[in-house]
Amino acid sequence: MSARHPLRLAPLLLLPGGLALLAGMDAALTLAGLPAPAGSTRLAVLHGPLMVLGFLGTVISLERAVALRRPWGLLAPGLIGLGALALVALPDPLLGRLLLIQGFLLFVAVYAVLLRRNHDLTVAVQLLGASLGTCAAVLLTRLPVPDVIALLISFVVLTIGAERVELARLAMPRGSDALLTWWAAGVTAAALAEVLWPDVGWRLLGLVLLGLTLWLLRHDVARRLVRAKGLPRFSAAALLLGYAWLLVAAIGMIGMGRPTGGTYDIVVHATFLGFAMSMILAHAPVILPAVLRVRLPYSPWMYLALLVLHLTLTVRVLAVALGRLDVWSGALYGNVAAILVFLLTSITAAVVAATRRRRHPIPATAPARGNTHPRRHEPTPTLTKKSDA
Repeated sequence: MSARHPLRLAPLLLLPGGLALLAGMDAALTLAGLPAPAGSTRLAVLHGPLMVLGFLGTVISLERAVALRRPWGLLAPGLIGLGALALVALPDPLLGRLLLIQGFLLFVAVYAVLLRRNHDLTVAVQLLGASLGTCAAVLLTRLPVPDVIALLISFVVLTIGAERVELARLAMPRGSDALLTWWAAGVTAAALAEVLWPDVGWRLLGLVLLGLTLWLLRHDVARRLVRAKGLPRFSAAALLLGYAWLLVAAIGMIGMGRPTGGTYDIVVHATFLGFAMSMILAHAPVILPAVLRVRLPYSPWMYLALLVLHLTLTVRVLAVALGRLDVWSGALYGNVAAILVFLLTSITAAVVAATRRRRHPIPATAPARGNTHPRRHEPTPTLTKKSDA
C-alpha cells in the first residue's frame, strides 16, 4: 500500500465532525430550554466541546493532516472525531474527553512537522493556537466551559487569523509574520491571565483581539475582492462579516470584563457563529474539494445561508440587549437553520457537480481549464492557498 493510499480515507473522517455539529446544535436548543429533536440534557452540557473541539477541531485538523500528506497525520482528526462520537454516544463523557486530548496532542504534532518543513511563522502561530486548544481540552476534564472559554476563543482566532495572513502575505507590509507572532503572544498572555485574574484577563483579551482584528481587516485582500463577482465576492463578503462579529466580541470583552448572562451569549456566539462559522462558509469551496476530492462549484444560493446566519445572529444580539427572550429563542432556531441550509447547499452543489462530471467526463488527453495535470489531484496545501478570497 502506498503512503498516499490512506489519505483516501480522509473524507470519512469528516463524518464524525458533521455529527458533532448536528449534536452540538441539538444541545444548544436543549441548553436554551427549547424543543429539540433529541433533547438530551446530558448533551446540553457538552454543547461547547462538541461545537468547538469536536466540529471545528475535526475540520481544521483534517485539512492540516491532508496538507501534511503523511498517513499518521490522519490520527489527529480521527481521534478528535472519535472523541466527539464518544461524547455523543456514551453516558460518561470521560473517554470522549480523553480521546479529544489525544487527538489535539497529535494535532500539535502535525503543526510541529509542518513548521519544521516550512519554517513559517504563520504555522508557528497556528501551532500555538492548537496548543491552547489542547490546554482547553485538558482543563475541560475538571472545569466547566465558561472557565476555559477564553482558551477556546484564542484557539479559533489564532488558527483562522494565521491562515488569513498566509493568503494576504503579498498585500501585507514587510515584517507582518513577525508582527502576527507578537499579536499571538498577546492573545496567549491574555488568555492565560484570565485564569488568574478573570476580569482583567478578559478586558486584556478584548483589547488584543480588537487590535488584531483591525490589523487583519486593514490588510486582508477581502476588502478589494468584495467588489469582484462570483465566488471571490461571496468569500470576501463572508470574511468581512466575520471580522465585524469578532470586533463585536472584542468590544464586549473590553466593556464588560468577564462575560456573564446575556453578555456571555453575545461574546461567545459573536466569536464562534459570527466569526468562525462565517469563515467556514467563506472557505468551504476550497476546504471541501481539498479534503473530499469533489468539486464544490459556486452558486448564488450560497448567499442564503450567509444572510440567514448573520441576520438571525443580529436579531439574537438585539434580543439579548432588549431582554426579549421570545425573540431570542426564534433567533436561535434561525442560527440552526442557517447552518443546516449551508450543509444542504454544499451537499447539493457537490452532488450536482459530480453528476454532471459523470455525464460529461473530461477526456484524459484534454486537461481541464486551468489544470495542466487532470489526473493529479493533490490536496490543497492550506485551506486558503487556492482561494480567491
